[in-house]
Amino acid sequence: MRYQPPSRRISMKRFLPSTTLALFLGFTAASAFAATSSANPWGSLQPDREQVIASLNVVELLKRHHYSKPPLNDARSVIIYDSYLKLLDPARSYFTAADIAEFDKWRSKFDDLLKSGDLDPGFLIYKRHLDRVKQRVDFALGELNKGIDKMDFSVDESLQTDREKAPWAKNSAELDDLWRKRVKDEVLRLKIAGKEPKAIQELLTKRYKNQLSRLEQTRSEDIFQAYINTFAQSYDPHTNYLSPDSAENFDINMSLSLEGIGAVLQSDNDQVKIVRLVPAGPAEKSKLLAPADKIIGVAQGNGEMVDVIGWRLDEVVKLIRGPKGSVVRLEVIPASNAPNNQTSKVVAITREAVKLEDQAAKKSILKLDHEGRQYSLGVIEIPAFYLDFKAFRAGDPNYKSTTRDVKRLIGELQKDKVDGIVIDLRNNGGGSLQEATELTGLFINQGPTVLVRNSDGRVDVLADDNPGAYYTGPLALLVNRLSASASEIFAGAMQDYHRALILGGQTFGKGTVQTIQPLNHGELKLTLAKFYRVSGQSTQHQGVIPDIEYPAVVDTKEIGESALPEAMPWDSIRPAIKPESDPFKPFLTELKARHDARAAQNPDFVFTRDRLALAQKLLHETKVSLNETQRRALHTEIETQQLTMENTRRKAKGEEPLKELKKEDEDALPSEDDKLKPEDDAYLVESGQIMLDFLGLNSAVAKH
Repeated sequence: MRYQPPSRRISMKRFLPSTTLALFLGFTAASAFAATSSANPWGSLQPDREQVIASLNVVELLKRHHYSKPPLNDARSVIIYDSYLKLLDPARSYFTAADIAEFDKWRSKFDDLLKSGDLDPGFLIYKRHLDRVKQRVDFALGELNKGIDKMDFSVDESLQTDREKAPWAKNSAELDDLWRKRVKDEVLRLKIAGKEPKAIQELLTKRYKNQLSRLEQTRSEDIFQAYINTFAQSYDPHTNYLSPDSAENFDINMSLSLEGIGAVLQSDNDQVKIVRLVPAGPAEKSKLLAPADKIIGVAQGNGEMVDVIGWRLDEVVKLIRGPKGSVVRLEVIPASNAPNNQTSKVVAITREAVKLEDQAAKKSILKLDHEGRQYSLGVIEIPAFYLDFKAFRAGDPNYKSTTRDVKRLIGELQKDKVDGIVIDLRNNGGGSLQEATELTGLFINQGPTVLVRNSDGRVDVLADDNPGAYYTGPLALLVNRLSASASEIFAGAMQDYHRALILGGQTFGKGTVQTIQPLNHGELKLTLAKFYRVSGQSTQHQGVIPDIEYPAVVDTKEIGESALPEAMPWDSIRPAIKPESDPFKPFLTELKARHDARAAQNPDFVFTRDRLALAQKLLHETKVSLNETQRRALHTEIETQQLTMENTRRKAKGEEPLKELKKEDEDALPSEDDKLKPEDDAYLVESGQIMLDFLGLNSAVAKH
């Protein structure tokens, strides 16, 4: 799970020894380190004794306890080497071919180096990277100092934007030309976004000078964490080394749920991207931010906006965090912008801790007309799988939990005589494994709910031991790509028991379990178990595939477990239950046909498909023109397409068309009147229609 609550972390401790492995105490490698002279402040940075011991401990822990136990050999060395270069220079715009030729002598030797505690090559590569970054930043400042008015935007030239597999530059002259174009592209983006030349000059100059200042502050710990974390993540993307600074908040790179904005963030080259919003967090409640938005500036209250392009993720996190009740202002490039559209908006968000009661399950009633009759369907939205662990352990009979709340809501909906229930798990990133198991128990008679396979091959079966189901009526689950972990366990069980129709999008695919192991220096978060559905299928990588799929809101190739490097594969083990007859299978073909017919005419579904298709098309563009006339024409063309799509949807829904694309009000907060009713949510409405289709088809068969 992306975040393990205290109960999960404690229960997983049994898999590892309670004390850190103190290995190779007689090593002598540290004494061999010799300081090197350099004009740069980082030239003399070297690994210390504590870091060497920690690296040896990480090697041994991964060897003994990682779920897959892959060998640390030449093949893994190549993965480590390639990943390290990609981390340091993802766009291949700093190192030269000569640098790479020099580094290649270690390509297949990182396994031996790590086993012996020799960190020197990892440090040398990183420090060479710092040298090259300084050279490039100095060059960029030189270009800006010539004056942006000297730049010729009438020349027909282009910049290659996708350089992940580009050849390494032959020499500095080739990098100079690349960086001349990069600076020109930055200026042109800001010009088209409406900034004045003087403001552009000041902004970019300050940005690059700040980058130089951050380079000078590089510590040995920064190098060590980058290198050892690259090694750890070569096993899987959720195995991480955490430095002593990061260990206090082991999920600092993933969640800002406490005294923050409530968003999951990740680095995206030189920018910070929002992956998802924490349910009931300040950002989600503001309705001003969305997944894939990019944060480019942070300000405290009414203070100066700090440009954070090129900053490390943890540095941006520190700026966004702050005292509860204080205001943070974010400058954001919306995900809805075209790739080359740098137009930004500023949003103000009041920091607060996410309250358990705000994440509680909620109910509503969806009224639908179907085949000449009106139906009422209950909707239960579950933002997270929560458990008030403190109250639970204290024996408080009124402790809050997902299962208890959902059970109460079902009882209330049954009193309202609903015809069926839709459980909305969209954007539910998981939470308590115990709650996923107990919630499953509300809908099945009794039996296994999830399987946990450990690194030694032992399979633990978590089960619902209470006979009888609390709710036996019609049930559908609505999921999407951001439904993860505990959500996938629950949805998978409902699908395997044929208890509910699963509708929506393919889920995230996070099917592994991590634990935290203290080291002499920092901590190691490592994957030591894997979840399996009761059918024996893993939720890892593949996630849960809906019975009927809806248009994706996000690109599943860009977001999800399968998009992460070195993600562990999907597999299966022996099932825990025997397959029973599937009541949905005889009707799925007809249900899909009816859904497709409605979706083809549904303005919201059509809009979602068309918008994603346009975004994917633009993302696959690997070059941008540096000719201002051509660039502005493309910008106008894209905005025209977006406006046409929006107005096509509005016309189909009987709404007034827009003359231009809406610009969000930076300080506007949604009022009670602005909140969507269930009938306004196209995905909920379609889920209800599919459920009613099934009830009608099933009833017709029963009558015959």
